[in-house]
Formats: sequence, C-alpha cells, structure tokens
Amino acid sequence: MDIEHRQLVQLLPVLPLLAEIGRTQHITETAELLGVPQSTVSRALARASAVVGTDLLVRDGRGVRLTPAAATLLPYVESALAEFRAGLDLVRHESEVVRGRIAVTFQHTFGEATLPLLISAFRSRYPQTEFDLSQGSRDSCLAELSSGAADLALTAPVAPAARTIGSAALYREPLRLVVHHRHPLAGRTSVAMAEIRKDPFVALGSGYGLRSLTDALFREAGFRPRIAFESQDSHTARGLVSAGLGVSILPPEGGSGPGRGVTAATGDLGWVEIALKSDLAYREIGLAWRERRGAREREPDALRLFRMMVLEEGPALLAELVRARSGA
Repeated sequence: MDIEHRQLVQLLPVLPLLAEIGRTQHITETAELLGVPQSTVSRALARASAVVGTDLLVRDGRGVRLTPAAATLLPYVESALAEFRAGLDLVRHESEVVRGRIAVTFQHTFGEATLPLLISAFRSRYPQTEFDLSQGSRDSCLAELSSGAADLALTAPVAPAARTIGSAALYREPLRLVVHHRHPLAGRTSVAMAEIRKDPFVALGSGYGLRSLTDALFREAGFRPRIAFESQDSHTARGLVSAGLGVSILPPEGGSGPGRGVTAATGDLGWVEIALKSDLAYREIGLAWRERRGAREREPDALRLFRMMVLEEGPALLAELVRARSGA
C-alpha cells in the first residue's frame, strides 16, 4: 500500500465530519448532529489536519473557521459523499430494500392531483414504501408536523423555515375570482378587487391557507369582505358560488369540474373564473419537514428519498399540472 493510498484510507472516515463542520462552523453543534462526543470530533479533525499536512480549522471566537486549505478541499469532500449516497441509493433500489412508512399531512386542495402525482412517481421506484396520510387546514397540518405526528407537510403558503422546521417552495399558481355564470363580471377577462366590494363573499374558514391569502388581498384593496359563508374546502366554496350565493377567490379548477359548463341538466348552476388585477393574487405551494438532529433522529431512508425526490423533481413533475389548471 503506497503512502497516498494509506492517507486516503485514514481520511475516508472523517469525510462526513468535515462536510458537517463546513456547514455548521461549530465543533459542539457538529458533535450533536452526528451523535458523537465533542472530543471525538476534535481528535478526528486533528488527525485529518496531520494527514493533509496543514491546519483545516482555526478558532474564531466561540466557533471555528475553515482555513483556505479546508475551503478548497470541502467541495471535493461534498462531491465524494454525494456520489457515494447516489450509489448507495441505487443499490438499495435494485435490491428493493427501501421500505418504510412516510407520514404526510396536506391541505384539502392538494389531495386531488398534487400529492397523488408525487406519491405515484415515488412508488414507481420504491413500491415497498407505504404512506400514512392526513388532511386538514394549513394550521392543523403544521401542528401535526411540529408535534411529530407527520414527517412532511404540503401547504400553501409555504411554512416559514425555523430551527426545527425546514421548508422549500415547489410551485406557484394564480388565484382567480370565481363568480356565478350570470354575474355582471362574468364576461370580463380581469377585474380589480374594488369591483367586488358590495358582493357577498364565500370564504375559507380561519386557519386555512387560502383564508390568509384572501385576507391579504382585501387588506391591499382597503376594505373588508361581507362574508356570506365560511367553508372548509374549496369545492364547497365553488359549489356555493355556482348557486349564486356569492363570489369567492380560489385556485384555478382544472378539467371540467361541476359548474364549469352550464347545461339543461345543471339548471342555473355554473361559475366563471376571472383573473385578478393584483400582485398578491397567487399562492405558493411548498413542502415542510422536521429537521432531525443527532444519530437518534436520523432520517429514515424512505423519508429522505421521498423528500429529496419532491424537492429535486417535484417542480418539473407539477409544472404540467399548473399549466393545465391555469390555462397557461
């Protein structure tokens, strides 16, 4: 075994530690995340510096700072680990060892197409994985995530990132004014919020993501809506609009849902979607997850693979869905 190969063997066990400390810049936090004693981290870094032949860290106040040599080395360390993870995922996939249960909580509007599309794409690769699903308002979804009852939450607006919660946006879709098909505004291509000042409004209940978005639209317009009914789902709100009980602001309805086409069989039921003249007339859908710290909270393989697939491939998978719904 030549000297370079021997040095490489000595460095390999330290690579995950180097990558983590490059992110945290703190020995204690790195030790907690990896579930090892702080002294183990310090000794491993000292050994790595000796093998490399130069210091990799210097003290900086209460934390540490990468030396120029370590900063140069870090991208190669991260690349090596990423390549190994990719190979490991491939082996696990080929041997069908990726199993487990993933708990996902989601808002009602994502149960028809968004979440099924993501789950279908994942199960085509890992058919042994099972899902525990629950649905509710945005507030209830985030409460389940925070309590540990759910691994992931699909919400709009996107959950704000915090110390224990990570999040990322997946896609954006417009919000439309929905009116009865014989409403005076039904023939318009776009309207301003001020034009529905006198109309009764069919709202989503407090705690629902759409409610916070419509409240922001009304605040921007400078008036409060005259709420006719508070619904728990957008399908009910759309149905009440089609009966002429008020107007609503909802995500676009794809396909040929009830009320889109007025026929003899539907009587006077029917609704029309109209674009809103507001920079706030959209919703951003995203995924949120619990940040796991230490070896005891290591993310299960199935959960990690699903989360990474949603984050990396979800926007492209869902792009066609957004186009079909919004008519873009």
